[in-house]
Amino acid sequence: MARTQKKESRLAVRLTGEQRERIDQAAAAEGRTVTDFAIAALSERAGHVLADRRIFPIDSAQWDRFIELLDQPVRSLPQLAELLARDPGWAE
Repeated sequence: MARTQKKESRLAVRLTGEQRERIDQAAAAEGRTVTDFAIAALSERAGHVLADRRIFPIDSAQWDRFIELLDQPVRSLPQLAELLARDPGWAE
């Protein structure tokens, strides 16, 4: 038996009439509520966006070069340190 998580957060969006009609039609075509359809679509899209930032398909030669670069000793980059010191909020 699947255990459902308690939903405790709300997301509100504003749509054009055309967007709403299209979403309603798509949800109906899948036999889902608009809420279930939207959650599934948003979650799927979020997964794709995040995967593009975490998964990098490379061949074995590229992998070997990547590992070689990671194994190199750390080197000081004064220009980078200076740049980061000028804008401490760059990673926000």
